[in-house]
Amino acid sequence: MIDNGPDLTPAARQIADVISRADRMLAAAVSSALEKAVEQAADELRAIGREDATPVLQYFASVVHQQMYCLMCGADPDTLQGGDPDIAYHVIRNSQNIAKHYWSADIEPYPAKRE
Repeated sequence: MIDNGPDLTPAARQIADVISRADRMLAAAVSSALEKAVEQAADELRAIGREDATPVLQYFASVVHQQMYCLMCGADPDTLQGGDPDIAYHVIRNSQNIAKHYWSADIEPYPAKRE
């Protein structure tokens, strides 16, 4: 675990470690599910002679991304209705900041909202 924060008490460190392990487990489960989705689609498409139409892993990742975006924003993932635009704004801004800071993207994130 990368520790860039303040010194934690032993109890707080235990909590952070538990959450960090859960984070890693979740990330591994999502990666595994994406790989299985590609394999399943490839198997089923091969059975009908259309293996060439198998979506790439990134397609399924975008499906998960949209589901999570809806979950974070409180929207219905089937209709995309009912989401909180303020949360959506902050999620998008966070993504823009990650792209700019970590990947040197040529992007100017949305300005911070004034409260």
